[in-house]
Amino acid sequence: MSELDEVRVFVTLVECHSASKAAERLGVANSAISRRMKALEERLGVQLLQRTTRTMHLTDDGQLYYDRCRKLLDDWNDAEQEVMQSATLLSGNITVSMPLSLGISQLSPIIADFMSEHPGVTVNFDLSDRRVDVIEDGFDLVFRIGHLEDSTLIARKVTRVRHMVYCSPDFVEKYGPFNTPDDLHGVPVFGYSNLRYPGRWPYTSPDGKTGEIRLSPGTLSNNGEALIAAAERGLGAGCQPTFTLQEAFSSGRLIPVLTDYKWFGMNLYAVYPRARHLSRRGRALIDYVI
Repeated sequence: MSELDEVRVFVTLVECHSASKAAERLGVANSAISRRMKALEERLGVQLLQRTTRTMHLTDDGQLYYDRCRKLLDDWNDAEQEVMQSATLLSGNITVSMPLSLGISQLSPIIADFMSEHPGVTVNFDLSDRRVDVIEDGFDLVFRIGHLEDSTLIARKVTRVRHMVYCSPDFVEKYGPFNTPDDLHGVPVFGYSNLRYPGRWPYTSPDGKTGEIRLSPGTLSNNGEALIAAAERGLGAGCQPTFTLQEAFSSGRLIPVLTDYKWFGMNLYAVYPRARHLSRRGRALIDYVI
């Protein structure tokens, strides 16, 4: 086996966190991963990984070697792509995850246009409101709404995601008027369960001051469409991104309230692992979406 192949095995093992997953990605037997790692450590004369029956950790030497090897493979891949492809020709597959409603209404048409312009590229879509693990679940790219907390990931801002408070016209007649956020106290409200604190709604007032209203949602869901259906029947008020509300607003089934306030202040990000090479087609897709 060449030294470059040993490097590939080592980097893949570190990023997959298990020999079985690394073997599956590389298309080799589990035993081959162990043999090649043993040969690599013997050749270098240092221990790169500390292993137990359940966990695997990099040693200090292993972390240094991984950082250098990851950059080496990135440069190698870039060099091959530059030689094999012209400036405009892209090919290969991209595995992408995105929120369900955002994917259906906004991102899927854009990505379909991207594939039309680059026939050599295919995109595998995962549309789900679950918070996927970018590395463990094997995604090349994830579109995520909210705040980035994981320092092992790189995020590029795509756009601001505007949120609005909404309810049915009948709900306003029964519980309104709503002139300030405090008017929401004591009325039925919904919460988006994927948020850490579904009952905390931060806002910026018309004069630029920030605040937060704390509510007790009676109904929770991890999907905005379910909350919209309940709101249309006058069962409560909610606050969620406008891309889920456009059709209900246009038809008059729901109306926006407290529109002078800016809610949540979230952004849409394109997220990918810091330690994994993002292909040129992946970078091109992000640029296209932005």
